[in-house]
Amino acid sequence: MDTKMLKKMADTVRFLGLDMIQKANSGHPGVVLGLADVAVVLSRHLRHNPKNPKWLNRDRLVFSGGHATGLIYSLLYLWGYDLTLEDLKEFRQFGSKTPGHPEYGHTPGVEITTGPLGQGVANAVGMAMASKYLARLLNTETTKIIDHYVYCLCGDGDLEEGISYEACALAGRFELDNLIMIYDSNHITIEGDTSLAWNEDVKRRFEAQNWEVTEVDGHDYEDIDAAIRWAKKRKKPVLIIAHTTIAKGSCKYEGDPHSHGAPLGEDDIRCAKEKAGFPPDEKFYVPEDVLARFRCAVEKGELAEREWKKLLIESPYKEQNEILEKLQNPDFNAIEWPEFESGSMIATRDSNGKILNAIAKALPGFVGGSADLAPSNKTYLQDMGDFPNGKNFHFGVREHAMGAITNGMAAYGLLIPFNATFFVFSDYQKAAVRIAALSKLKNYFIWTHDSIGVGEDGPTHQPIEQLTTFRALPHFYTFRPADATENIECWKVALKLDKPCGFVLSRQKLKTLKPKRDYGDPSRGGYIIKKRDNAVITLAASGSEVMLALQAGCHLEEQGINANIVSMPCMELFLEQDKEYQKTVFDPSTKVLAIEAASAIEWYRFADATISMENRFGASGPGDVLFKEFGFTISNVVEKAKEILG
Repeated sequence: MDTKMLKKMADTVRFLGLDMIQKANSGHPGVVLGLADVAVVLSRHLRHNPKNPKWLNRDRLVFSGGHATGLIYSLLYLWGYDLTLEDLKEFRQFGSKTPGHPEYGHTPGVEITTGPLGQGVANAVGMAMASKYLARLLNTETTKIIDHYVYCLCGDGDLEEGISYEACALAGRFELDNLIMIYDSNHITIEGDTSLAWNEDVKRRFEAQNWEVTEVDGHDYEDIDAAIRWAKKRKKPVLIIAHTTIAKGSCKYEGDPHSHGAPLGEDDIRCAKEKAGFPPDEKFYVPEDVLARFRCAVEKGELAEREWKKLLIESPYKEQNEILEKLQNPDFNAIEWPEFESGSMIATRDSNGKILNAIAKALPGFVGGSADLAPSNKTYLQDMGDFPNGKNFHFGVREHAMGAITNGMAAYGLLIPFNATFFVFSDYQKAAVRIAALSKLKNYFIWTHDSIGVGEDGPTHQPIEQLTTFRALPHFYTFRPADATENIECWKVALKLDKPCGFVLSRQKLKTLKPKRDYGDPSRGGYIIKKRDNAVITLAASGSEVMLALQAGCHLEEQGINANIVSMPCMELFLEQDKEYQKTVFDPSTKVLAIEAASAIEWYRFADATISMENRFGASGPGDVLFKEFGFTISNVVEKAKEILG
């Protein structure tokens, strides 16, 4: 092993990162200096094609510490991805290809938006699970269409976050031997030494979670290389603890917490370059022999992809190729949607269970599971097996990791994942949902027990503000269908959206309305479900409250007050419609009363008043009693409507 050249390569990465951060006057130099040695050795093992970042059988590399962008972008440029030195010079600037943290779909070669610490660990577990599932579908004893590794670089902060415990326990349970995690153990956090708040034995922790663990000197190239080679032969997930020094090579800040999140300054950078034998005054300097070594990734990657494509062509296994085609081009028209009888009583969580099964039967890439709540969420896919041999993923009581794991599956490609829990527990998933929306990942969040109708479980289990929270999230679609029929229409729309969606579903049974909606289209997010000539008021609602609005409308009509009734299964879709359509739904000549068993603050963009749970939580008691106590009754809706009409 040419350690002298590896050192030169690592120093090139270091100084590119330092120059980026110094020019931007913002960034995290410590991790760039400390992890560069590990990164250059990993480069020797990584199978990827910089000219085709989406090659299916590439190794995935996840940087859970997303603040390490100085390192990430330096590597991507040197490997030959579609980044230039000019892009590096625009680090952290508006509109650049090199934002402050890596963004999926924005910078070529970035596999996932990791954002908050710990998310990337769970994302990597999700990618490894996706790879295992797809290998079972596509591989034979003689043909390995999927046989790559998932690498994850993480730090002390990632492993302190609770999400990493959840995700790594699951990886150990399923013995994901395609997952190799390298832990940058420098014992430094922003506030100082990790011992301030953390003293656990990480090695024993991971061994207890059924991982194999080895420790290396994170600046010894041969030690690192041997560890990666050893890891590839294990039958379990592997943690490589790389003992490193933050800001390695800095003249002033080596080992200093100050180096974590602030530029080191021109003087220190000059000193570090001079000490390493680099031109001290030259910025963004890349030696030709170093660039040539890194750019070997292009030739090696293109060759690996050509050989893989040849394998696909020569493979005599017609069934596997047909499955791959269906995974790459899912046929939504092949779904045989369930039918629900008009007038029947069925909770939207129950109708949703039938819908999920119909989708999963038609689409080989549609997979998912629940956080130990499948019987309550109605999300089990009947007769379709359990992971790793089937479509049902058992996440255990791990809502936070579940959201990030399914994000990893969605980013992996080919799979269309869903996950499920009670709506109130979506609070545990918020970080993952936000990353899904930011990344525009096709991930479906199933949330049942949607309101105070949960009843006896009390206010801890009754979501109040969550609908408002998710409706405020950009690039996210929150569906709350009024009945089984509307549920189907919502799914038809959601499957065609290349963005994440949430389905908010009732525990209580709801009456199935007529299949044909006479006055509007649910696919537009909001529509008139019942229209009256000379209407003076519009009653608008979502989910279980739509039936209440319909009933109240009938009572108003008996009193000579004509009311239009609006169902709003997806407010985000409705807001995307043109203003003319919106005016046909909310007739400007009518007053608007919104009815929703949630905080309902967002309804004020349309409504003159609401009947809602604004500024209060629920209570413990039977659901029908709570609806009455909190004003979700026909009589209260009628009185409120008359009040706003004066």
